Amino acid sequence: MQPKLTYSLIAEDMNAVDGIIRRRLHSDVVLVRQVAEYIIAGGGKRMRPALVLLAAGACGYKGEHHRELAAVVEFIHTATLLHDDVVDESALRRGRDTANAMFGNAASVLVGDFLYSRAFQMMVSVGSMRIMEILADATNVIAEGEVLQLMNCHNVDIEVDQYLQVIRYKTAKLFEAAARLGAILGAVPADHEDGLARYGMHLGTAFQLVDDVLDYSAEEAETGKHLGDDLAEGKPTLPLIHVMRHGSAAQSACVRNAIESGGRESFPEVLAAIHATGALQETLQRAEQEVALAQKAIDFLLPSQYRESLLELSSFAVRRKY
Repeated sequence: MQPKLTYSLIAEDMNAVDGIIRRRLHSDVVLVRQVAEYIIAGGGKRMRPALVLLAAGACGYKGEHHRELAAVVEFIHTATLLHDDVVDESALRRGRDTANAMFGNAASVLVGDFLYSRAFQMMVSVGSMRIMEILADATNVIAEGEVLQLMNCHNVDIEVDQYLQVIRYKTAKLFEAAARLGAILGAVPADHEDGLARYGMHLGTAFQLVDDVLDYSAEEAETGKHLGDDLAEGKPTLPLIHVMRHGSAAQSACVRNAIESGGRESFPEVLAAIHATGALQETLQRAEQEVALAQKAIDFLLPSQYRESLLELSSFAVRRKY
């Protein structure tokens, strides 16, 4: 369930963003339209575009560029999903077949490229070199995060700080950029812009940590993904790192073997070890710490519905079940 205040406050803007997305998806190449519309129509929480809109509103912005940039951020995010699902060989996202399962890997990769390039066409229309710099840098860092994650697959010796670097690059960077974009549009002082960027970074980190938890605790019908996907891909996420560091010798060995070999064969044993060691609670606690840092980062904002919505959005990040 979406945060009520947050999404009611920006409902008109979000409808406008959806219209921009539909218009900007147009291509004379039929397959491009089919794949792009399929993945966009899959829905999602739309937290990243919402963050652009809320940050702009909190900074007093009154123009129209926030809607275009919210769509840009959603296109960049969607492009990463298309590429991620190919790399991870995923078959299910948001309760539906992934685009690569429907249309093939080649089409998914190429349409992901189309979305990236369309996003850059759109950001040029805003006419701000600073905004282009922020989004170009963010896109580059996200790609580095994807490569870091790939390098760490099946790595049982990864440290917590190394894992946090991966998620700050791969996931949190786009949240950070989204919040900073709203601040730039609002022409706030540099320290306020940096505060909103920190809010986005901590929010994105918490969001990914909760995703780590949901991969071992949620219902598939709620998440729309197969549980245990991270384990099947050999990804050493924070709950698994916790078991390897704090579990018994047998629990640690079980998780290490599962990460090294990949697959879901030992999922029940790994799940038992995760619950026995309190790994999910530990990960959620770290996510809550990130949310507290996010909320502190926007102390400077004057009271408003936009500020309350940013606080609500951060709380939702750790309460959600999907």
